[in-house]
Amino acid sequence: MPQAPCDPALREWLRALPKAELHLHIEGTLEPELMFELAGRNKVPLPYASVDAVRAAYRFTDLQSFLDLYYAGASVLVTEQDFHDLAMAYLRRARDDGLVHVEIMFDPQTHTHRGIAIGTVFAGLASALREARDTLGISGRLLLSFLRHLSEEDAFATLDAALPLREAYADLWVGIGLDSSEKGNPPEKFARVYARCAELGFRLVAHAGEEGPAAYVREALETLKVARIDHGVRSSDDPALLQTLIQRRIPLTVCPLSNLKLGVVRDLSEHNLARLLRAGAMVTINADDPAYFGGYALDNYVASAQALDLSRDELVTLAANSLQASFLPAADKTRWLDQLAVAASRG
Repeated sequence: MPQAPCDPALREWLRALPKAELHLHIEGTLEPELMFELAGRNKVPLPYASVDAVRAAYRFTDLQSFLDLYYAGASVLVTEQDFHDLAMAYLRRARDDGLVHVEIMFDPQTHTHRGIAIGTVFAGLASALREARDTLGISGRLLLSFLRHLSEEDAFATLDAALPLREAYADLWVGIGLDSSEKGNPPEKFARVYARCAELGFRLVAHAGEEGPAAYVREALETLKVARIDHGVRSSDDPALLQTLIQRRIPLTVCPLSNLKLGVVRDLSEHNLARLLRAGAMVTINADDPAYFGGYALDNYVASAQALDLSRDELVTLAANSLQASFLPAADKTRWLDQLAVAASRG
């Protein structure tokens, strides 16, 4: 169903609210134009004749069909400059959407399995985040994410390869995530590597309850000991679990347009984001893989506001949740929450 026409005044008011994005895969920000530019730069053949042909391929039936295209697109990322350019393109969009802080997930295994050094990935992303901090006024952190369709042994190998880089990127690399196909890959599959990451002092998040059941959300909490649940929309299938999430103030990093594109919901008006929010869950709005799903952070706020009839107070709560659920220091959260209160009173 087509989205309702955007209310320009609502969009500008939402843009002015300081917000954080907590569920964003940097590889999923690769727009077709940049894909073609990097393919030419690195002489990587693409199975598409034009930018328009790539856009036509963005017709997914489920998560796996999306992932197949996602991994193919990532093949154009080869050099440190490629990862820098990819991240800077996103960070400029983020700044323009009113984001003041971003926590970027990246998938080293997608690249190391192609022969790209993990240090190349880190260096390119880090240089962009530091440039954005200094020139755009937007802060960022990195969440190294394991691919759950691969083995836990592979995750351990990735962690071991990354740890020598930790000191060099201590200002940025703060956490560990878990993404890719949920089906057949329960959180408990990664219990040992998550326990190791907890010992190392990393902040922990994991995808759960998108295509997987509510039981995966419970596993992520109880077995992996995560601080945030990425997606988590299936949590409402288990009332006891939902009450646990509410009582413990466990953030859910919900991605409405992603859920629509991948068929988690048939129509955005059916999304349970508003019901979760009104029940007291700590819901946040995020873009997931915006180049593929047709909307960056601000697009997700606007579309959700209109489809779910969210009030301005509810939208401010969503923005506040994003800041509170971030891994920013307490003083920075307080500063942005104070500025949010001022911005919310305008317009």
